[in-house]
Amino acid sequence: MPYSYPNTHCKLLLLLLLHQHLSTAVYTIGVNYGTVADNLPPPSQVAAFINDQTTIDKVKIYDANPDIIKAFANTNISLTITVPNDAVLAVAKPSAAQSWVADNVLAFYPATKIRRIAVGNEILATGDKNLIAHLLPAMKSIHAALQSAEIADDIQVSTPHSLGILSVSDPPSSGRFRRGYDRVIFAPILEFHRQTKTPFMVCPYPYFGFDEKTLSYALFQPNGGVFDRATGLNYTNMFAGQMDAVYSAMKRVRYGDVDIVVAETGWPSAGDPNQVGVSVDNAVSYNANLVKFVGSGVGTPLMPNRTFETYLFSLFNEDLKPGTSERNFGLFRPDFQPVYDVGVLRNPQVREFFPV
Repeated sequence: MPYSYPNTHCKLLLLLLLHQHLSTAVYTIGVNYGTVADNLPPPSQVAAFINDQTTIDKVKIYDANPDIIKAFANTNISLTITVPNDAVLAVAKPSAAQSWVADNVLAFYPATKIRRIAVGNEILATGDKNLIAHLLPAMKSIHAALQSAEIADDIQVSTPHSLGILSVSDPPSSGRFRRGYDRVIFAPILEFHRQTKTPFMVCPYPYFGFDEKTLSYALFQPNGGVFDRATGLNYTNMFAGQMDAVYSAMKRVRYGDVDIVVAETGWPSAGDPNQVGVSVDNAVSYNANLVKFVGSGVGTPLMPNRTFETYLFSLFNEDLKPGTSERNFGLFRPDFQPVYDVGVLRNPQVREFFPV
């Protein structure tokens, strides 16, 4: 159930204390900058806003839009750019990969701090066997192109995966990759990550895994927890359970040493009438608690004492996405007014805590 506050003063005090706690933390958070909208501000304004008005220091985009990449030049923002899914087959060829790197990386680097290249986005979820077969060759070709340019030590190559890559995820210790993909697809990808010291990127979304009984568990709110009998460990939030399921799958193919980055996660602030679990309060609960959790150093039951580089989804509400909830994952409206604040604003104003 959404939080209930006795009066506006108490609500404001709680939010101010939350912001103070998050702002003084020693970690930072990343954000996904999606552009499926027709009302977004120019990239130059977006980059200036993120750099000057927020504590966000990592941004991930879903393509290699030159206007966006150029906009982040000479800022403190580290950028992850993406080889779109429809270009993955092409860049599997070394010559095409070199051209792609020349056009989309070398043309802007190092003025723009391009930190990582995501080769495709949730390729396994497409079900396209030809595309899936060419994913690792494309990653290797992009990495080789970076090596040729002598910047492979500075720019990582990875690819984000949905949790659909798992055939089993509950309890977390039973996590395993989909049969047929575990040894043929994921072991070689994880070997690439091990050899290049790059992270395995995943997109855990408790929002897509909860029901009415597990809403508190999904939102990091007080709950009875979920007990994993195989390990004797108790889970108090679904995010940790999902992360440990991924880790268990990786460990099962003997790659538990590879780092994990959260490429996407979030919670919508609005949805269709009577849509369970969707509200501004719940978006605040999930995202604010997530930010604290991933940066706390507590880690998860199977990965204790770890922090996780995490990218919230998303920067803006995107009005051309299908479905009300899909259009309302943003931290900000297109006019830069916060939908809510999870502690990323440098100088929050009272009015910015409340939706208009």
